[in-house]
Amino acid sequence: MNDIRRTILWVIFGFSMVLLWDQWQVFNGHKATFFPSATQTAKAPVSPSSSAVTASSVPSSSPASATPGSPGAVPTGAPSIAPSATKESVVVSTDVFTLTFDSEGGTLVHSVFNKYKDMADKDVGFKLLDDSASRVYVAQTGLIAGGAGGSFPTHKTPMTLVPGERVLKDGQNELQVRFESADIGGVKLVKTYTLKRGAYDIAVRHDVINTGSAPQAPQLYMQLVRDGNEPVSRLPAPVLLQWFGVKNMPSFYSTFTGPVIYTEAKKYQKVTFKDIENNKVDVEKEATNGYVAMVQHYFASAWILGDGLQRDLFFRKVDTNLYAVGLITPLGTIAPGATKSIASKLFIGPQEEKILEALTPGLELVKDYGWLTILAKPLYWLLDKLHSFIQNWGWSIVALVLLLKIAFYWLNAKAYSSMAKMKAINPKITEMRARLKDKPQEMQQAMMKIYREEKVNPMGGCFPIMIQIPVFIALYWVLLSSIEMRNAPWMLWITDLSSPDPYFILPVVMTMTTLLQTALNPAPPDPMQAKLMWFMPLIFSVMFFFFPAGLVLYWITNNILSITQQWVINTRMGVPPQFNLPKFR
Repeated sequence: MNDIRRTILWVIFGFSMVLLWDQWQVFNGHKATFFPSATQTAKAPVSPSSSAVTASSVPSSSPASATPGSPGAVPTGAPSIAPSATKESVVVSTDVFTLTFDSEGGTLVHSVFNKYKDMADKDVGFKLLDDSASRVYVAQTGLIAGGAGGSFPTHKTPMTLVPGERVLKDGQNELQVRFESADIGGVKLVKTYTLKRGAYDIAVRHDVINTGSAPQAPQLYMQLVRDGNEPVSRLPAPVLLQWFGVKNMPSFYSTFTGPVIYTEAKKYQKVTFKDIENNKVDVEKEATNGYVAMVQHYFASAWILGDGLQRDLFFRKVDTNLYAVGLITPLGTIAPGATKSIASKLFIGPQEEKILEALTPGLELVKDYGWLTILAKPLYWLLDKLHSFIQNWGWSIVALVLLLKIAFYWLNAKAYSSMAKMKAINPKITEMRARLKDKPQEMQQAMMKIYREEKVNPMGGCFPIMIQIPVFIALYWVLLSSIEMRNAPWMLWITDLSSPDPYFILPVVMTMTTLLQTALNPAPPDPMQAKLMWFMPLIFSVMFFFFPAGLVLYWITNNILSITQQWVINTRMGVPPQFNLPKFR
């Protein structure tokens, strides 16, 4: 009876730990890993290019009554003047992406990458920014009134495109896209986007020209606006599922999607769309450095303003299921006939650490490893170094796990030695349990006596392994977050380490190695616990059938190396390896 109670308590404890881990994920801005909440019904986002948005849609204050410089002062919908020119879409191509600008406000409304393909359709590039009936994700800028008031060009103001090149040609290192506004409130705004070869960051210069006869003091805002829906992450279905007519499938893991800010004072700060919705955003509001960004799995966009410039940081709900993160910077007083220029960068690209680190301090943090960043970053560094020699991400994963097993060799040796001793005394314990099965108190005393006499610690095999768990969880996040795995082949049928094995071969191998490892471990004396020890690996393995092949490869490598070390240690200690098969009777 006591054994049954103990088993139930262990199951409850294990389930509680899973729930705690799940809630820890949510606390850190991630979606629940094991028990995700019901997906919010996707509402059709309201396009920033659509008709006017009511003042009540801005949580802080309406545009008309907002304090100059506050988030509510940033216009949300209606053009500042009646359109005087036909709205025009401008398509620009470089060697890394194709961008589409809207002449209304000179807004960047669409981006397609050349190198990174759509996971469900490898013939088309991945689309990050978009402004359509079903999805909104755009980069906007404009002017708002300073302390002296006024009405100036915004992201809703029709602008004129300056003629120029639209395709980055061979031998050409950069091209420019320039938009000019009309004179509004005595101010003219000129936006110049400079795209460079091989770069995902765009130099954006705002020239603010005072065309009037009185001094002006406008403020420049830069914001990223997107809907609150989760990115549609569809993967090609494994071949076995395609036989049943299933072409694509959703990913079975989640990462944080939403706005973030970074400052030197408070570092990386994530905000969920739900917090913005409920007006529960508690982050730094002012800074002289850092950036604002929108992040999702593998990709990010960010507005980067030079250090030393004062900026107000804001998050806000723009409309139904539409949210913004941005910054407002004062331009000071501009004399009549004078021009004030502000240089900034707009990053739209993959979360490649080397690219991000080179742009601005802290931008590499958009590749979010969560609370194990301190372990994950060195692991990624080592993985990247291995790849520079091996030139194959799959074999680099195998080599990294091998190095980790070497580093933890003595800890593992201690654990497996303890398991070998437990296996050696198992016959004694089994005989004793059968003899004293009706005397639980005497059974416990006799068991502790055997442990003392044989100098065996029943927890000796667990503690050394538990020390290593954070390292392998960190490696899990490295492999899950690294865009280098996307479309990266390993060998033979594995052509994409970020997608599930199309034939389920790796998950089957992983399940077999997990069961083999369970069979080599000493069987728990309690029959119920022994059965659970077999059920849990099977349940755990089922998840990996739909996990990225790179993660499954890492787990298989770890299993095989663990089995090998355990086999060698058991043999050296004179405990012949034997398989403790389950008895489900």
